[in-house]
This record gives sequence, structure tokens and C-alpha cells, in this order.
Amino acid sequence: MAIISFWSCSPSEQELFDEGIKMMETEQYDKAIEFFDRTIEKNPANTTALNAKGVALFQQSKFDEAIASFSASIDVDSTSYKPYFNRGNAYLEKKSYKEALLDYNTANGLDPKQNDIYYNRGLALLALEQYEDAIFDFDVALQADPKNALAQFNKAKAQLGNNDPVSAINSLINTVNLDKQNGAAYYLLGVTQMSAFGQKEDGCANLKLALSLGYAEAKTWIDDFCKE
Repeated sequence: MAIISFWSCSPSEQELFDEGIKMMETEQYDKAIEFFDRTIEKNPANTTALNAKGVALFQQSKFDEAIASFSASIDVDSTSYKPYFNRGNAYLEKKSYKEALLDYNTANGLDPKQNDIYYNRGLALLALEQYEDAIFDFDVALQADPKNALAQFNKAKAQLGNNDPVSAINSLINTVNLDKQNGAAYYLLGVTQMSAFGQKEDGCANLKLALSLGYAEAKTWIDDFCKE
């Protein structure tokens, strides 16, 4: 029985790339990488395929390999924000915050309208204890998406780092109003209410909510400060 080829002739560069994207959409990342590699074999300067391969590697938590692929994409074409942003994300996962920040800054310079850059850069700035800049970036992210609970939560962390518990309380209340399953936010809200404002009743209530949502660190505070 004759075997019918998937392609009637040798697949083109675009056909290989498109098949790789299809594999990505179904989370078949190894197969996607195979198609992107075949695309790159046909055209080593295909910056889109190099970037896409990096994304597939990133999805597999192969961050060093992803960084190498994003860097190769940048070497071919340094005018697109995407590989810089993606490489920044890989550095962020590796906790290489300074490198992530440099890439986010470059991505932002290339396309300042990309809102995801602001949120992710805010995370890098928060980790680097550059609190005021982090708050600015989270605010920009929230202007684009006011219902972004994680942006509210991380903004609160930056505000606490910046010694502004009043603003942090507001951000934490916004967080739990948007996401009632965020145990860490209830914990931070409870701790801040008690330690910064002496609001024992409200603080204990939020700590107990945090514990009920599985945030185990709340138990120590409850045992120490919320027992009758």
C-alpha cells in the first residue's frame, strides 16, 4: 500500500512554520520545535521562527535554551519588541531581574503600547526593590485592565515596600474584591491592618480567611494574636 505524503512536495518554509504554530496551539511543544527547526534550516534568518521556538522552549521551562533562541532572533532583527519581551520573561523566571529589566526597557522603547510589558517589568522592579517605578508600571497596567487582580496585589506589595501602608490597604482591598480566592492577599491585608493600624478584629478576620484558603503562614499570626 502506497504511503501518501503529508505534503505533495517538499514543504515550504511557511508551511513548516504554520505547522509549528498548530503544534503550539495544541501544546505539542516538542513537535512544534521540530517544525521550527526545519523552518530555520531552510532560512536561518527567519526571526519569527527563532522567536516562536523560544516560546515553545519557555513553555517547557527550558529557560536557558529559550534565552538562546530569543537572542538568535534579536541578532537577526533587533527592531521587534517580541523577542526582547519574551527573553525578559525567561530571565524573570530565572530570577535574573536586572537582565529582565534591561530587556523589558528595550521592548518598551520599541513598542510602548504593549501593556503586558508594564506589568512584567513591574514584577522585575518589585524584585529589585525599585518600588516607585514598580508602582508606576502597575498603575499603567491597571489603566489598561482595571480588573487585573494580580497587578493590584503586586502594586500593594510595592506600596508596602515604599512605606505607604494606607495606599497598600486600598490596593489589597481592591485585590480581594476582584479575586476572593487570593489567600496571600487576605494574609497581607490582615497583617497590614494589625501591624500598621492596630485593627485587630478586621485583621484577624482576614487572616482566618487566608488560612481557610490554604495560606498556611496565616496560622502563626492567628495563634499569636487572634486567640481570645
